[in-house]
Amino acid sequence: MSALDENIRRATEAVAAAEALLVCAGAGMGVDSGLPDFRGTEGFWAAYPPAAKLGLKFVDLANPKWFERDPALAWGFYGHRFELYRATTPHAGFAILRRWAEKMPRGSFVFTSNVDGQFARAGFAEENQLECHGSLLHFQCAKPCCAATWPAPADTRFAVDEATLRAGGELPRCSVCGGLARPNVLMFDDATWSPGRSAAQQIRFRLWLRRLTRGKLVVVEIGAGTAVPTVRQNAEQLASAAGTPLIRINPREADGPANAISIPTTALVALEAIDRQLSAG
Repeated sequence: MSALDENIRRATEAVAAAEALLVCAGAGMGVDSGLPDFRGTEGFWAAYPPAAKLGLKFVDLANPKWFERDPALAWGFYGHRFELYRATTPHAGFAILRRWAEKMPRGSFVFTSNVDGQFARAGFAEENQLECHGSLLHFQCAKPCCAATWPAPADTRFAVDEATLRAGGELPRCSVCGGLARPNVLMFDDATWSPGRSAAQQIRFRLWLRRLTRGKLVVVEIGAGTAVPTVRQNAEQLASAAGTPLIRINPREADGPANAISIPTTALVALEAIDRQLSAG
């Protein structure tokens, strides 16, 4: 039996023995759905050629300063991603995770740095999610005038010129003061993010963790890299605190702590392999 097959077997046993499921997901979770993970500057520029022409990297554009300096460019970047996320169908791995979650007697939770709303689209309840970097599908005031956040209206559309990465037409407005709105996403050098929605999710998450029995939680980390290690570090810490091995699914950075179950494949391949073994008994 290969090392990969052995770790698939170990992961299957861990999921089968668990009473609660924690999914920790980074950008790699969406790759099988066709979403870019913006790995490296070249990967980002391949997804956004106009940014390459402007010499702007992801960390340059993902900054709240543009909502003050150039709102059309700011909403061109985030509006394009908004339309992409809304048009994307979550891959079959989401349904596998949801099926596992529904069988857990102590329930489940999702901890994710992704702002794409894919877990909600796949049927995971919002009250069982912690989106630590916010959600692009929720808006807030760009100033902000207050701490309010709200779901993007159903009729929100963005007409983005793909040659210039600029949004045309009417840009989203704050539902309170009428000024410019922005996504409720934590950006780089962000002093204007309204964290209330994510803070409420954090409280629900901590209350859920307190109710769990040590050793009965399985932590499945998927597609979380080291460049922005928020998800990766939290998964390691939570697995350690729960006295359970960490299942780490990552095609490039699968190494982990001594007791980690490392599966160096994509999300969908790994989840389907574990699920087949679970179904076989």
